[in-house]
Order: sequence, then C-alpha cells, then structure tokens
Amino acid sequence: MASWLWIVIIVVLVAIVVAAVMAARRRRTMALRQRFGTEYDRTLDARDGQRAAEADLRDRERERGRLDIKPLSEASRARYAGEWRAAQQSFVDQPEAATAAAYDLVNRVMAERGYPMRDFDARADLVSVDHPDVVENYRVAHGIHERAQHQQASTEDLREAMIRYRSLFEELLGADGDPAGTGPAGARHADAEPASPASARPASDEPAPSRTARDGEVSDDAR
Repeated sequence: MASWLWIVIIVVLVAIVVAAVMAARRRRTMALRQRFGTEYDRTLDARDGQRAAEADLRDRERERGRLDIKPLSEASRARYAGEWRAAQQSFVDQPEAATAAAYDLVNRVMAERGYPMRDFDARADLVSVDHPDVVENYRVAHGIHERAQHQQASTEDLREAMIRYRSLFEELLGADGDPAGTGPAGARHADAEPASPASARPASDEPAPSRTARDGEVSDDAR
C-alpha cells in the first residue's frame, strides 16, 4: 500500500478519535448542566475555566456517592415540621431567635439524614448535588445568619433568611420521591412564611422573590 494512503488512514483515524473525545466531553458537560442547573454556572464563574469547574462538580458527585443519605422516618418528619411551625410562629416577637432556630433545624435534619456536618462550604457543596435548585438559598440564609450573630441583620433580612431556609428544609424533610415534603408529615403542612413584625414593611411592598427564594414561600396564615 502506498505511503500516502497510510497517511490518509492515520489522519482519518485521528479525526475520528478527536471527534469521539469532543462528543464525550460535550455529553459530560450537558449531564452536569442538567444535574446542577444554575449551580453549574455559579461554579463556572467561581473557578478558573470550564475544566476546573467541571472537575469540582464531579468531585462533589463522587463525595456524595460515598455517603449513605437516608430519608427521615415519618415520626422525625412530623416532629421537625412541628418545630418549624413553632419557630416561624415565634418570628413576629423574636425574629433573631426564630432564625437561629431555623438554622439549627436545617442542621439537625441534615445530620439525621447522614450529611457530614463539617465546614459550611463543604456542606453546601454536598447539598448542591441533591438540591441544586435551592442550595443558593442555603448560602444566602447562612450569610444572613452569620451577620445576625454580630447584630448586622435587619428584621427583613431575617425574614428573608427564614424563607430561604424553608426552601431547603422542605426538600430535606421530604421522603424519597417526595422532595418537596408534601407527604402527610411534610413541611408544607407547617403553615406559612414567617409573619412580619410590626416594625417590618408589609409583604405587599416586597419585591418578587427569585425562583429559588420563591420555593420557600407558602400561604400567609401565620400573619
């Protein structure tokens, strides 16, 4: 066979391999985008390029895969839902204490389900694998909680933290196949978003929440 023909064959084979590698990379990128949604874009902005961002997300998936995350029992779901009701009903008189209770409740539910309770960033990364639509709510609420420890959060900030904590709380409380906690002991039976104290502006004056924050809102029965 002529040498030029061997060269053509080699070039074609190399092109096929390159095309296959590129197609596999596109499939991996699409799978990560579908799984993580807006968290993919956030990680892309935070990391040095697409390769580093996707490596980060795959590391989160591997770490999550090593964990045994269990659904809560019906008894635990009912107990936590009741504690949430008590916390949000106390918001009108004690907004800081109610927000601290919400923070504690989310952490206790995570611990009981099997999430490792180490530093916050690592915890949020694991949450992003199972609950990518609400993990940013978790981060924002945690930031407000941290500011509240130094008396740097307003009542409206604390109200926002409660709503954002609630969006994750509902998903964590849900059994497998019931991620929003809509089952008989689910958090959607825990009444509404926290009532505004007299010093806060009416809810009608608030800007419309984002998609993730909206997940935490329900009826206004607690007002």
